[in-house]
Amino acid sequence: MNKKKIVSIEDRIPKLKQARKKKANRRLIFYLSIFFFLISIIVYLQSPLSHVKTISVKGNSYFADEEIIKRSEITTKSNIWTINGDQIENEISKNQIVESVKVNRKLPWTIEIKVKEYERVGYIEKDSTFYPILGNGTVMETVGQQTFNGDAPLIAEFTEEAYLHKMTSELQKLPVDILNLISEIYWKPTEENESKILLYMSDGYMVDSTIRNFAEKMQVYPSIVSQLDKGSEGIIHIGVGAYFESFVSQSESEGEEIEEESVVESETESDSE
Repeated sequence: MNKKKIVSIEDRIPKLKQARKKKANRRLIFYLSIFFFLISIIVYLQSPLSHVKTISVKGNSYFADEEIIKRSEITTKSNIWTINGDQIENEISKNQIVESVKVNRKLPWTIEIKVKEYERVGYIEKDSTFYPILGNGTVMETVGQQTFNGDAPLIAEFTEEAYLHKMTSELQKLPVDILNLISEIYWKPTEENESKILLYMSDGYMVDSTIRNFAEKMQVYPSIVSQLDKGSEGIIHIGVGAYFESFVSQSESEGEEIEEESVVESETESDSE
């Protein structure tokens, strides 16, 4: 029978006391660490260390940085953790040229304001000055220019604001490659169709169409042009269907149907609004 080492209670008590002491010390260190960590957070929040040092504004072209920062009411004395992003976004979004805005914290001291403005879709002329007009119909009267540089369509003869807004809304939906092909847009209302428009294209063609569903209808324009003879001149009618009317031989070309990828409206739909 093996002999087991017998440890007396007197020998075990100091070891137990030492183990309990170590455990108590570890617990004390843990609680002290939490305490000092919380104190550090409080000191940080109450000190200039938590103040905003940089306000970064991105995505704006017409809405000035200074005006955006002023509307946000953020200063270098603002606490980065107490900033109400939703409230700031709502305030900045009140500007007509702003489509959306997002406020983000970039630790340790930066607030980033990302602004998305409505796209410039054209120009309108007032008193011999050309003003950019955005997709929601807002005219940028603070950035007028004396010459029309052709980097966006000239929108002319829209005497009713409601139709102008409908037109810019459709232009906003157009793919950029098609929008860049449009040189001028004229409103030509008739008794039968108040939404009638005439376009001059940069590739030499004219387009007779309507404001209603214009963005959808113009999707077929590149396909139509690709089927025409090089150097041909005339009007492309895009409405219920699509056909090309030549300037050279109107009697032969009038009514010539153009094969298109899709028909955008049914025969029973009226283009007038």
